[in-house]
Amino acid sequence: MLTFEHQFATLPEPLWVACMPTSVAEPSLIAFNDALATHLGMQARPEDAVLAEWFSGNQLPPGAEPKALGYAGHQFGNFVPQLGDGRALLLGEVIDQLEVRRDIQLKGSGRTPFSRGGDGRSPLGPVLREYLVSEFMAAVGVPTTRALAAVSTGERVVRQMVEPGAVLTRVASSHIRVGTFQFAALRRDGTALKALADHVITRHYPEAANAEDPYLTLLEAVTARQAALVAHWMSLGFIHGVMNTDNCSIAGETIDYGPCAFMEQFDPQKVYSSIDQRGRYAFNNQPAIAQWNLARFAETLLPLMREEGDSVVEQATEIIRRFEPLFDAEQQRFYADKLGLASESTQAATLMERLKTQMHQGWMDMTATFDALTQFAASPNDEQRDALLKLTTQPDELAAWLENWQAAQAASQQNERLDAMRRANPVIIPRNHRIQEVIDAAYEGDFTPFHTLLAVVTQPFDDSFEARRLAAPATESEQVLRTFCGT
Repeated sequence: MLTFEHQFATLPEPLWVACMPTSVAEPSLIAFNDALATHLGMQARPEDAVLAEWFSGNQLPPGAEPKALGYAGHQFGNFVPQLGDGRALLLGEVIDQLEVRRDIQLKGSGRTPFSRGGDGRSPLGPVLREYLVSEFMAAVGVPTTRALAAVSTGERVVRQMVEPGAVLTRVASSHIRVGTFQFAALRRDGTALKALADHVITRHYPEAANAEDPYLTLLEAVTARQAALVAHWMSLGFIHGVMNTDNCSIAGETIDYGPCAFMEQFDPQKVYSSIDQRGRYAFNNQPAIAQWNLARFAETLLPLMREEGDSVVEQATEIIRRFEPLFDAEQQRFYADKLGLASESTQAATLMERLKTQMHQGWMDMTATFDALTQFAASPNDEQRDALLKLTTQPDELAAWLENWQAAQAASQQNERLDAMRRANPVIIPRNHRIQEVIDAAYEGDFTPFHTLLAVVTQPFDDSFEARRLAAPATESEQVLRTFCGT
């Protein structure tokens, strides 16, 4: 049994609206994250039928008090004053085994006051995608929301086509976004804005409470977390796909896995999202977009800060400018680890930039390249070298790069660096075509491929036969070049 608390409900009601989920026809449990449930304090696992009722919204778990949360947001740069949870409900919060407060949310549980004419439902495909990708991200150490349960509804959802429906149960440090602050600030309700900021400080950044200016310190802390988060994304080739301010978590977690994807053939301007027509959220644009989102967050906090007028704007602007050096420092650390070099290496950035050029010009798969490089570092023989060179259309250029890399690596402590290299370069990622295979099978009623893929992407550094089989890049006929949002 989960023990629910409701701290967010102490905030002013414009930030939330009480709302009940809409029941579904025939709930059936697809997956339940037993390890996460134990971490959240569930000591005894209920039967599947009970879990299906709870996490479809047909029955409320004991102690749950569902609420839809309000937020605004810049969507592709255009401000929408009211968005909110149009298909999600916060059941409440639990305290996990590390004494950290976590939100439990149903996603796809029916209409809310924020639905804006939508059906409040989710197709099965996006639920399976988010479950797989968020659990992979947790396994590789990226701050992220988690998947607790997936339930099929026995109903149909109309999107581009008629699809089976499902509900995801999502766990987050909180669901408070930049857009939540925009929602409060837009109403010019100083009391609600201050209550929200104080809640975030208490919950996520308690060190800011005793600062000379707590709200300026809050901005600084959120900026640092976002810089570290996006640097981690970039190290894995992850493209969020929809980095609107309403999808930017104040807690510094990856949230809202809609049209997300992992880049395969390296291309700095790669876009997968079907709705990103102009490439605003292309791979290489993500750091600048994160900084832009943080500037919007800063604007909401200005009325709370100690200074006034030009002085407070200058202070906030200076913090936003710090995003770039913070991001660069985090990226340098990931570069060093991915290349098996010492963290203080002065050559990591240069070597990485040259390798990215090689990957782009040589049509190289990003994950396969770093996996092969890790294997070569562990066993620097001709077989491993040849396997790496086969990944590029420009083997002579890559061979020259390898000589420079080996010279730089020789200066590092090999065993220690190889361990870091392995932890930075997963064997497998949730590739687009594998996710699509899972979805296609699930639409036919077969969830075995989903469970098989889930098992390997949650052990992403294990070099098993099954991982190698599912890690293979897509053939030309298997490529999935567009991903779609589930709304």
